[in-house]
Amino acid sequence: MSTQALPSEPGPARRTVVAAVGGVGLAAALAACGDSDKSGDAAKSSGDGGTGGTGGTAGGGDAGSAGGGMLAKTADIPQGGGKVFPDQGVVVTQPTAGTFKAFSATCTHQGCTVKDVVGGTINCPCHGSKYDAATGKVTGGPAPRPLPAKTIKVEGDAIKLA
Repeated sequence: MSTQALPSEPGPARRTVVAAVGGVGLAAALAACGDSDKSGDAAKSSGDGGTGGTGGTAGGGDAGSAGGGMLAKTADIPQGGGKVFPDQGVVVTQPTAGTFKAFSATCTHQGCTVKDVVGGTINCPCHGSKYDAATGKVTGGPAPRPLPAKTIKVEGDAIKLA
């Protein structure tokens, strides 16, 4: 009886398929763990994150007429709380009566959008990071940096991105 080798089937070797699948999985894991903080936002933001109650430009600069559209009315932002505007990537707070602040709505931990502002704290739903609504500083959770301040203008009862 003679021994004949079975013909091999054409196509990629099992080792090639396993390596390709592993590479795709690694790329997906690294993308999910990447830092989504946009460094350009920090460079554009003001130092204090908002304005006083009667108007003017946050951070002492003059934004001119190049500002954005209206975000909300001052009455829409509760004292001691705030409101998240996910489409604009900003959260506006009113830490004390008539004082409005704005920060990036992107958590500095893994780039999730913050959920709400309750009891003077901006809250991220993903991993529990918490930020001070008056300063944007981290008060709890895994976030490594404060929320970058954004520039807003208060004109009458309108809050606008500057």
